[in-house]
Amino acid sequence: VKRGCPTCALIEPVLRTLAQPGTAFQVVSQDDPRFPSGVGNVVDDTALDYSYLNGIETTPTLIRFGEGREVERLEGWDRAGWRRITGVADLGEKLPPFRPG
Repeated sequence: VKRGCPTCALIEPVLRTLAQPGTAFQVVSQDDPRFPSGVGNVVDDTALDYSYLNGIETTPTLIRFGEGREVERLEGWDRAGWRRITGVADLGEKLPPFRPG
């Protein structure tokens, strides 16, 4: 994610929901490790090393890993896709169904 990304700002409440203590959800911020607010342990990727290594060119990007490998990827906000990947049936209920990154 990036603080300067309008779609990332839109989904900030979703990120807080997913990044609860004890979950395997990790937030990586490209421009401000204090974003999103209310999320602990945000990975500081201001040098873009993680993004480069994982081929992230669009924010937000949601990547699901399984056994240490990428299994699925979504770019931008797609409520149905984020729900499918995260398994959270009511995720982003009050948000629009889609916003590009």
